[in-house]
This record gives sequence, structure tokens and C-alpha cells, in this order.
Amino acid sequence: MPKTLVIPSSFDMITRVINHVDGFILGIKNLSVNLPFYMDNIEEIIGYIKKHNKEIFVSVNKNIHNDDLEILRDTLIKLDKLGVTGVMYYDASVVNIKRELGLDLDLVWAQEHMTTNYLTSNYWNSFGAKYMFVSNEVTVDEIVEMSQKSNAQLMVQLFGYIPIFSSRRHLITNYLKTFELEESSNYLIEKEGKSYSIVDDNNGTTVYSANILNGFEEYLNLKNNNISYVVLNSYKIEEEKFIKVLEIINDMNESNIESCVYKIDAMFDNVDRGFLYTETVYKVKNNE
Repeated sequence: MPKTLVIPSSFDMITRVINHVDGFILGIKNLSVNLPFYMDNIEEIIGYIKKHNKEIFVSVNKNIHNDDLEILRDTLIKLDKLGVTGVMYYDASVVNIKRELGLDLDLVWAQEHMTTNYLTSNYWNSFGAKYMFVSNEVTVDEIVEMSQKSNAQLMVQLFGYIPIFSSRRHLITNYLKTFELEESSNYLIEKEGKSYSIVDDNNGTTVYSANILNGFEEYLNLKNNNISYVVLNSYKIEEEKFIKVLEIINDMNESNIESCVYKIDAMFDNVDRGFLYTETVYKVKNNE
């Protein structure tokens, strides 16, 4: 059975669901992007989760700059001592520092839109990437092929909003400043009848998908093809509804999977299947 990982929205959520999941994906302020929750007190939160014998993956997925290197080095040393399950990375500096310091950290290749094939996965696996967080832009068939040919253990997001665009620039802040507009607690892009959530924080700007991914009709297929982890992202999901989704998934089996998927779909008015059944095709202008 694939293990269930949750991307939580708060420490309170961690305490509420800890007995119903196999582990968590956590962020760290100043070193992580595209997550709803960033740890300040690393030792306390990781200690709490480890006390419950759950797996802990820490996402260090920021595009690292020179002035980040010292805090990155110190953080990796601390995570190594705390014994986390794995560190998710975007920037190759994480791999290099791990090797330079001889740290005993298992790594997760998590370069978002680039984790699309088993050949690159196997390259990073040779540098210590034991896991691969599969891109949300690939189809089920491509995921299955990667599971058969990759040397890494695969993680696949099957529920939640998806980060679709990131920039180090503060696009919202700059826009408000330019046009002398007041700040708001909620920013959206309206396009073709859909609303895309935008977050502008200290690491830059991220735009999220308009719809909530529900890919659990493929759960048995992924299970049968040795997918190691399925991921649920709680970003902008009402906490009670998210916990209900988790309860439904924990009760899911071969005989009731269709009804479970339907129950999740019925809870929201903006659910889709992402790219699980849609191939990405690149065309030049006017098909020339």
C-alpha cells in the first residue's frame, strides 16, 4: 500500500491528523516555497512527529542564492542530527552540501515541473536522491512507466491545489505599489471563468491551480505499480473538509473506490483530474 503524506496548513492540523497519516511534508521559513505552513521551531515540531513514529520530509525547495548558503548549510546539519526521513530539494546546492559535509540525509528530487522522467531520476539517484516527487504535469501512463524504470521511490500528489507558477519577484506587492492600491488578504487571477489563487510572501510570488485535484480513482493503479507515497495538499482547503477527505481515503478499498472518489468530488465545486489523463503538447505559433 502507498503511504499517505500530508502537506499540513498548521501545527494544529498536524496534531489532529497525526494518527491517520504516515507522514508529513514540512517547510522552513526562508528555505521553502509553495507550502501552506513553514516551521519556525524545527526541533519541537519534528520531535513531536517523531514521537508518534511518523515520517518527516522537509522541503528545502527554494532556488538558493549565495546569501542563503550559510543558513542552508546550518539547516541541513540540524536536519541530519534530527533524523528526518528525507529532504526535498530543488537547487543542486542541497546535493553538493550533503556530499561536502558527509551528511547522512536521504534526498528527494523535487524540482516540480522538471521531475518528468526516469532517466533524470536515475541520474539524481546516483547522487543520493532516494525519492522522487513526480511532477503534476505528467499522465498516469507516464507515472506508471517511471515507477517501473526509476531507481527512486516515487511520490505522487493525488489531492489538493497545485502550484503552477513561481517567481522570486514580488508581483502583487509591486503591482499594488505602482497603482497605489490597498492590500488585501486574498488575491486572485480571474481568467476564462476560473479563479487562480496568488500568494506573495517573503520568497516571492506563487500562483495556484483554479481547481482541486482529485486523482484517487487511480489509487489502485498506482498501488499495483509500486508507487511509494501519495500526497494530499491542504493549501486553501477548509480544515474540516480536508480531514473528512482524509477519513474517506483511509476507508477506501477495492470495493468502494468509486463511491469514495464521488464523495470527495461532491464536497467541492471545483474538482478536476489535473493532467492525469491529459498529455502536454507543445505547438509553435499558428502550428508552423
